Amino acid sequence: MNRTLTPLDACLLEIDKVLRALWTEAQSTRATPGDAETEAELSEAERRQVIALMRVNHAGEICAQALYQGQALTARAPRLRASLAEAAEEETEHLAWTQRRICELGGRVSLLNPFWYAGSLVLGALAGAAGDRWNLGFLAETERQVAKHLQTHLDHLPAQDKRSRAILEQMKSDETRHAETAIRLGAAILPAPLRGLMRLVSKCLICTAARL
Repeated sequence: MNRTLTPLDACLLEIDKVLRALWTEAQSTRATPGDAETEAELSEAERRQVIALMRVNHAGEICAQALYQGQALTARAPRLRASLAEAAEEETEHLAWTQRRICELGGRVSLLNPFWYAGSLVLGALAGAAGDRWNLGFLAETERQVAKHLQTHLDHLPAQDKRSRAILEQMKSDETRHAETAIRLGAAILPAPLRGLMRLVSKCLICTAARL
């Protein structure tokens, strides 16, 4: 028999999502892409470069967790909430893959992850509050921009690092599919100034997370 959650239960579940995203090791139900590939020989400069790229991607996945959480909290339609939950589950796998790769290379995740999470949670909630079509539009545009950003990282990876490449290629495929799903569900096209602002925020995250 299903039991309706009390407001306190619901609040505790949302807090649990935050704690799991920021302070526990993410888990993946899918095998990590590139597991079958041999670890590449990287120079110290190349290793640091890949760590920086993966740290940015991990921070991006932290943002994705918070965005989906915020969007789901304020989404109206049950179908949209279900779609957001499904996408969030795949983003958790991306979080696990990037976190594992950073550890393999001897690096660390961004020190500003709590900041990225808090800001993204607010943005996601605002997008959901604007209405489901705009919520979907925000989702579609976010995923489109992430897919482009991942392609840029693929272009900058050392050619011999097939383990990292396999991870980013699968992530790009998943993000593109998320955008297509949002469009199919009726996403609105965001105004150009808002799309530009999203690109600006993304560049800020990329530049900062690569170092911190």
